[in-house]
Amino acid sequence: MNSILRITLAALAVGCALPSLPAQYAPPPPAKPFAGFANERLRAENVYMNAWDVGLNHRLRFEDKLGAGATDAGSNWDFSKRPVDDNNNSYLISRLMPRVAYTGKRFAFTVEGRSSYSWDDERYNATAAGKGLTDRDAGLDLHQAFVFIGNHKEFPLSLKIGRQELVYGDQRLVGHFRWGNNARTFDAVKVRWQNPVFGVDLFTGGVVYTDSNNFNRANAQDHFSGAYFNFPTLLKNEITEAYLLARNVERGIVTDNWTGVAAPFRFPAPQDVYTAGLRVKSKPNAYDPFDYGVELMYQFGNRTAVFPATAPAAALAAPRLDHHAFAAVLQGGHTWTASALQPRLALIYSFGSGDKSATDSRSGTFQNLFPTNHLFYGYMDLNSLQNLHDVRLAYTLKPTNTTTIALEGHSHFLNRTTDFWYNVAGVPRNVTTAAVGSGSSYRINPGYGKHVGNELDLVTAWTFRPYAQIEAAACRYFRGDYIRQSLAAVGSKDASYFYVQLTLNL
Repeated sequence: MNSILRITLAALAVGCALPSLPAQYAPPPPAKPFAGFANERLRAENVYMNAWDVGLNHRLRFEDKLGAGATDAGSNWDFSKRPVDDNNNSYLISRLMPRVAYTGKRFAFTVEGRSSYSWDDERYNATAAGKGLTDRDAGLDLHQAFVFIGNHKEFPLSLKIGRQELVYGDQRLVGHFRWGNNARTFDAVKVRWQNPVFGVDLFTGGVVYTDSNNFNRANAQDHFSGAYFNFPTLLKNEITEAYLLARNVERGIVTDNWTGVAAPFRFPAPQDVYTAGLRVKSKPNAYDPFDYGVELMYQFGNRTAVFPATAPAAALAAPRLDHHAFAAVLQGGHTWTASALQPRLALIYSFGSGDKSATDSRSGTFQNLFPTNHLFYGYMDLNSLQNLHDVRLAYTLKPTNTTTIALEGHSHFLNRTTDFWYNVAGVPRNVTTAAVGSGSSYRINPGYGKHVGNELDLVTAWTFRPYAQIEAAACRYFRGDYIRQSLAAVGSKDASYFYVQLTLNL
């Protein structure tokens, strides 16, 4: 990308959107609610059309990654200085999502399509699974198609069945990942019981895989189920939630046809992993300018050490490991509510456990399931909540009702150097041809330092029309001892990331 465009992007990237939840990214809403051009016209002509939602969401994003992330060389060569390791990549992605929905008194349905394309992405490989393009899906596919039966104002029980998004908590474990060009959905059945003092979602189904050669569908051997509880009146000033999630993947999944599914979203590890958690967060304005949040997660069960690049024969023969892992999130913030700019300072600590030994019969690496990781561990998307300490400081401003700015800093450490450094998709950076401790690339190197590096993010968003929003960012990653030592033999460099995004709700 030429220098003029980089300068333009850097000039645009002067902050990030003020979060609707503490320390969580969310772009600013329009000054007045806007239903979309088609809806406004239809509802003006016929009052009964208020029950319908006919619209189109279009998003266009240009990304420029220099030195790390989503590159031809793959995450195994992030930060490498060797010319042969092409870890620079600039590309354009587009997502078109048309929808038709209806909401009645006791019945509702939604049908939403998705067409995702990418241009000039250097990950393209005609012979690779899914052509190596994680941000592209051929033609128009089905994103959501569900029916909802019930009315919680009249009766506490409801049913939702079909292809649907699942979003819980802050999306650290279960989210729709709408940042990705191919957002996440599930083919699932969900029953909800909700009254003023107690609620629970009971669901079961499977994640939908993006298959560029076929109609996107869930895999019958990959099961995801859960019970997510909420207690509106248990604590006066807090949102209180508890959950138990289960992912059960049969071993035979590794021999299914995965030719249309790009890594890292190919066959998952055979596993029976259960996650129990508790989430407590202060309600808005409950403690005047202060807020806080705590989330504790514990995993148990068994899993195999299988990843997308594992050969099917090896995946079938891999032993089941006794799995025990945990994670925690602690956060606190202060908002200067008397100021017109509404400045807010937040400190967030996120922890995901790592494995003590790769040669024993136990697994200690936290599995963060189906998250929207882009929201939490740095906008450069280099980490997941696995074998990680992330210390995050976020300062946000709101100059106008439709503009938000923020500066964020992260410091990343491995929990254990007896485990890998995992990328944003939960795949370990691992070059098996590099000898342990040789500095030739990433793998398990117990003698290396734990400090991965520091990330500085500057992001901004502006809703300049009721239907249009522009967002941009400039980010820089400063490598730490772990990166320097891992690439000592080949040389390393810091990395940068720029993006500019236009979103239209028509």
